[in-house]
Amino acid sequence: MALVFDNSFAPDHGNAVDVAPNVQRITVNNPGPFTFHGTNSYLVGRDTLAIIDPGPEDEAHYAALLRAVAGRPVSHIFVSHTHRDHSPLAARLKEALGATVVAEGAHRSARPLHLGEINALDASADTDFRPDIAIADGAVIEGDGWALRAIHTPGHTANHAAFALEGTGVLFSADHIMAWATTIVAPPDGAMADYMTSLEKLLERDDHIYLPGHGGPVKNPKTFIRGLRTHRRMRERAVLERIHKGDRTIPDMVKAIYRDTDPRLHGAAGLSVFAHLEDLVARGVVTTDGAPALDGIFMLG
Repeated sequence: MALVFDNSFAPDHGNAVDVAPNVQRITVNNPGPFTFHGTNSYLVGRDTLAIIDPGPEDEAHYAALLRAVAGRPVSHIFVSHTHRDHSPLAARLKEALGATVVAEGAHRSARPLHLGEINALDASADTDFRPDIAIADGAVIEGDGWALRAIHTPGHTANHAAFALEGTGVLFSADHIMAWATTIVAPPDGAMADYMTSLEKLLERDDHIYLPGHGGPVKNPKTFIRGLRTHRRMRERAVLERIHKGDRTIPDMVKAIYRDTDPRLHGAAGLSVFAHLEDLVARGVVTTDGAPALDGIFMLG
């Protein structure tokens, strides 16, 4: 199934944009190769609000959120995961608004670090974040005219959660599923096996639109998820093909598989290949000496 990306997104930085009934999007002006036009924060509700993904420590974004709140009470701040473009502003908004912070949990890796391994993603993690409520998978928090259900979707990070707006068909998919690009799955913070399981989990649901952490909406979620699943399986086959052709290292595989990709993304591509190789080693399809490593030598099992 073909995977078609949608890059038609006007961020309107700093302004509240209506994206669903009683849902507004405010996009941070932090564009980049991994954030697209910026990180999306969402306001849910009409009288008493919830904020989803408050964003980074950014003065202009903090002011934009307060303008959009417009003096209304904010009961909860929901955080999808603890990357620094999503969660840091939660602490400041909690203090200013008296809201309760909700998330799956604090930042953690998908697995323990191997002996001598360095986490290449340390700088992107908000390790100071602690939620007031560590919400369980499937649990619902109700507010004034809204209810949000947590859907644990590990893969991009171990503590990633999507939030479903009950009774509307709207799912806030954060960085698990985005219309403009595939999600980065990078060990040790993320895991490919977890990501693929989370895709299947969302396929079982009947949401009709996803509002993601970057870019515009995913309008046909099930079709798009099937495309993502096929894309990941094709990437896995490409990795196996490169090993069959004699490539033994991740940099060599990246050069061939991602030859048409922006070189600024080759580091992330290497981590994605690593995620596939970790999964393939765990399944016995590929072998390596010791634990899988970024600088490891990989062979067919």
